[in-house]
Amino acid sequence: MKIAIIGAGKWGTALYHAFSQNNEVVITSRTPKDIQNFVSLEEALRFPYLIMAIPAQSVRSWMEENFKDYNQSLLIAAKGIEVISGAFLNEVYESFIPKDRLAFLSGPSFAAEVIRSLPTALVVSSTNQELAQKFVHAMPSFIKGYVSDDVAGEEIAGAYKNVIAIAGGVCDGLKLGNNARAALLARGLVEMSRFGETFGAKKDTFLSLGGAGDLFLTASSTLSRNYRVGIGLAEGKSLDDILGELGEVAEGVPTASALYRISQANGVYLPIAKEVYLMLNSGKDPLKSVHDLLS
Repeated sequence: MKIAIIGAGKWGTALYHAFSQNNEVVITSRTPKDIQNFVSLEEALRFPYLIMAIPAQSVRSWMEENFKDYNQSLLIAAKGIEVISGAFLNEVYESFIPKDRLAFLSGPSFAAEVIRSLPTALVVSSTNQELAQKFVHAMPSFIKGYVSDDVAGEEIAGAYKNVIAIAGGVCDGLKLGNNARAALLARGLVEMSRFGETFGAKKDTFLSLGGAGDLFLTASSTLSRNYRVGIGLAEGKSLDDILGELGEVAEGVPTASALYRISQANGVYLPIAKEVYLMLNSGKDPLKSVHDLLS
């Protein structure tokens, strides 16, 4: 396949490494990078297959300002919910191109391990199963690919787990122990599933790689940016200081706000997401959030 990666951050670069094993791949980004096969955006957009590694909150503006439709098919590699509208990423992209040309990547995957060619399993979801299968076939031997037709479920799981990962970082930062972390992840999985079913997602999706798999990975490792945000909150740092130290996008931060607003508008019970939102946006004491969750 002839593939162009849009976005040369850590995840985009890792995907460039992975898909370059068996395909003709180029990469581009807003800032020029010293990477082999780095090309201009105009050249990249002419490729028939694009992998979009653009942060979720930047997607709409990027598409409005930069995208040119040459009948490309897109694999979306970001995870999140748009804060300004509460729209899922598939809804944002579908406002620009038909959904049968869209596929979405999910599953437990740290960029640092993918770029080292360590064994990984990922899911490609799409309403177009033939397109999803094409992207799976393009994966290298160290990645096991699966196909799903539950776009809503994979999207919601991929976004929601980042919020639970912040809570996981708080839990470990406060040194609450293994019992507490296990309870948090189990209840977080229930909460994700309940939210997803409200929007037509399949329950089984939340027990698969894109749900439980990605949640367990992201909510328990310092390789996770969102987990590190939670540790910072537990240490009493301000959100500005945490994000400044991080130097990267932590999608769980805006997603927590989006989930809170959606839950308020739709009456969905999301206790963990609510507490994460309050810690991030109201400066609520993490210990008080733990107390309120326990009671």
